[in-house]
Amino acid sequence: MTGRLAPRAGPGLLASVADLGEMETALAAGVDIVDLKNPAAGALGAWAPSALEAAVARWRAAGAPAGLSATVGDHPLDASVLRAAAERTAAAGVPLVKIGFPLADADTLADVLAALSPLAGKTRLIAVLFADQRPDLAVVPQFARAGFHGIMLDTADKAGGSLLAHLPVATLARFVDSARALGLLTGLAGSLRLADIAPLAALGPDYLGFRGALCAQGRTGALDPARLAGVREALGRRLAA
Repeated sequence: MTGRLAPRAGPGLLASVADLGEMETALAAGVDIVDLKNPAAGALGAWAPSALEAAVARWRAAGAPAGLSATVGDHPLDASVLRAAAERTAAAGVPLVKIGFPLADADTLADVLAALSPLAGKTRLIAVLFADQRPDLAVVPQFARAGFHGIMLDTADKAGGSLLAHLPVATLARFVDSARALGLLTGLAGSLRLADIAPLAALGPDYLGFRGALCAQGRTGALDPARLAGVREALGRRLAA
């Protein structure tokens, strides 16, 4: 399993799941990436290490029909803290490790990337930038140079609206194009709704990420199979258009 999505006409579906039961639902629905995330613990809330190990075992037993990612938790931009969190997640066997990068000065970012670069040589690291923090997208090449496998845009404050409420389509297009030119896996997420699929899919990211739209009672509620099927169907219609 390479971690990259198979060639397709449009973006794949990343579904964030909060427990093993939801993971089973996502696998049964045929999502492209199952994303292990604890939404009750923040934007990038992490699963416990023992739960990660159980999820990896289940994923492998299923024959790895989908990609598997996991978030490392919400942390400050601190080199030692992020390296330790990423190493814990990678040690559980998760193939795609998602790390959040909140706003910080250039020197701090450089120190963090230097600390993570050795791990990036062994594990596929995915950087997460937060659109509602007005990130400097000119830093994207720095992640490629540090050996990261991919980069995505998300939102930190899930009550602040969807990704498109924070960055215009033209800016998102430049982000996707620049990351793709660097060979990075690209993703767009952040309180996405069904109405966001068409304009975002048109930009050509590798995947679109969903959580709240998959749950009847908000992102901290339980995954709803019917809502998951609805998002998958909407993406499928987009691919067939």
